[in-house]
Amino acid sequence: MSLQFLNQIEIALGSIASFLWGLPLVIILVGGGLFFLIYSKLQPYLHIKHAIEITLGKYGEEKKSKGELSHFQALMVALSGTLGLGNISGVAVAITLGGSGAIFWMWVTAIVGISTKFYTATLAVKFRGYDKSGQLQGGPMYVIREGLGQKWLPLAWLFCIACMFGSLPIFQINQLVQILRDFIAIPNGLATDNQHFAFDLICGLILCTLISFIVIGKLSRIAKVTSRVVPFMVIVYMLMTLTVLFINFDKILSAFASIFINAFNPNSVTGGLLGTIIMIGVQRGAFSNEAGIGTESMAHGAAKTDEPIREGLVATLGPIIDTLIVCTCTALTILVTGVLDGGFTGVSLTAQAFENTFPNIGGYLLILVVFFLSTSTVLSFSYYGGKCAEFLLGKTFQKFYIVFYLALIIIGAVASFKLVINLIDVMYALMAIPTMVSTILLAKKVNSESKKYFKKMND
Repeated sequence: MSLQFLNQIEIALGSIASFLWGLPLVIILVGGGLFFLIYSKLQPYLHIKHAIEITLGKYGEEKKSKGELSHFQALMVALSGTLGLGNISGVAVAITLGGSGAIFWMWVTAIVGISTKFYTATLAVKFRGYDKSGQLQGGPMYVIREGLGQKWLPLAWLFCIACMFGSLPIFQINQLVQILRDFIAIPNGLATDNQHFAFDLICGLILCTLISFIVIGKLSRIAKVTSRVVPFMVIVYMLMTLTVLFINFDKILSAFASIFINAFNPNSVTGGLLGTIIMIGVQRGAFSNEAGIGTESMAHGAAKTDEPIREGLVATLGPIIDTLIVCTCTALTILVTGVLDGGFTGVSLTAQAFENTFPNIGGYLLILVVFFLSTSTVLSFSYYGGKCAEFLLGKTFQKFYIVFYLALIIIGAVASFKLVINLIDVMYALMAIPTMVSTILLAKKVNSESKKYFKKMND
């Protein structure tokens, strides 16, 4: 493909993403989340402690319960798809494009996203269905088919097609290769700002080979890897950010003030439109915690339980961990270290914040975290995309899709950042529509399950 043709695709995708992520989708995600918050009578917010207890195994499920994963494993697989580049690179993108005020709107998506995830994950267990191989599965496409009926199948098909492309590994790999290039290759003369195709390609080939071995092991191996890697890497990353914040303790208050003030200050963003700040914050918030997008429902739908509400409660911990805690720490780290004027973008901006605090080692520490979190995200996304491919056309097509998925690791390594992020934004928007529509239509079923469950717990 010629460079001019790729530029045209990039521009076209950018225009489509801007259109899709306008006021209607903001209303669907944020307004839908507010509806769930009110309609649930704050149930998911009032039972955070109970959600933690379930996750830690206090309420052990019987061996005969349906599903493949423990509550903890299901949460880790879901978090491996949200924790990572959405929290490290996505926050940097939000601040670069929407100013510090965009972080406030990311918080809004997380707060209402708690109730959204409660509903989507509960439905993912309640309306599990059998795939074409006869295995029990969960996810928006099965919720639509089993909960709404055959006449709603076009919505399920839309979700699956969008998820197959939205789950591609190109963003995670693109940003992983970028940080390797900026902090290892260029400083050591292995590449330059203008000539780095060969280095990017070699990285893509190595990562493709490494990830292929794990993806072939399917969900059981993915769950085994993510349940070990994700908690450890999150702890490492949190220790890094907390150290930066401790060193720059005197600047934290002003950083928070900047977030709140600029959330409603149109002049803080190019173009001077408040709607731009809100759109970017909601967009990156959705990419961070995936509340209302539907991908994580496939992981929660695989939980070993016969109590849908339990997995719904476990899912509420996702936005708290990945957006309210991890994203906030990333945002503050960028803001207190003053790296915004350095010309860095994406994950390199976050890396520069650590490099400024820990000269000569900060960037390398973040590379380690990004490597494990981005590859664990790729593993989870391969499961999501593969299940959608199987739902559409069966097991054989799923195998072809996985081969295509792994090949895209190489493409993601050499593609431009703007092309990659525009494609993902378009697909995330398309996934949100069927997920939120079906969840709103079936919300009454969740409330009925909730009433029965908490009555039983209180008896």
